[in-house]
Amino acid sequence: MVATGRQLRFRAVVFDFFGVLTANMVEVITGFEARERIPRGTFLRGWADPRGQELFRRLELGKITQEEWNAGFGTLIGIDPADLMARYLHDCFPAYPVLRIAREARAAGIRTAVLSNSLGREPYDPYAGFDLAGTFDAVVLSAETGVRKPDPAAFRIVLDQLGVQAHETLFVDDSETNLEAAAEAGLTPLHGLDEDVIARDLRGLLRLPGGGR
Repeated sequence: MVATGRQLRFRAVVFDFFGVLTANMVEVITGFEARERIPRGTFLRGWADPRGQELFRRLELGKITQEEWNAGFGTLIGIDPADLMARYLHDCFPAYPVLRIAREARAAGIRTAVLSNSLGREPYDPYAGFDLAGTFDAVVLSAETGVRKPDPAAFRIVLDQLGVQAHETLFVDDSETNLEAAAEAGLTPLHGLDEDVIARDLRGLLRLPGGGR
């Protein structure tokens, strides 16, 4: 799902965190499985398992701790649970081209936000080092609000914090489910999988210098 090139001046842009402001999550998972020396697809099979889905849902809503997730998911996929979240996200490096666009957009007067289904902050903080508070106008984490994407309420929360309307807002995510929910809420969706492509598309859609629009 990709935003159209319609003549629209966006007043705000909302970014997913994992896979948009960070490295592609398929690559992150592939690296994790290689380091752990477990069969390819082990993590995603655990994630797709109803028990894995429930562990992620509860963690993202702040109903369990990260250490409880470590224990539960480690048991589910049959590996050592110690510091599992840190091991899993080891290659979750910043997507510098996208972060650069976020800073340029904010400097141009466009409101910016992060809307993340969070994975906890203790004992491992995946947001450390990103300076989200200094880079974005709003940072909305599901564990702090008790609402996670694709719940329509998640989009209402971030729009309220930015002080903009849905039709004025571009939303970037790597999940088609979240993009469909955002579109239903009135935001313009942009499917982001590659950081350089995301940065190029955003530059054009937001009419930043060098965008060619």
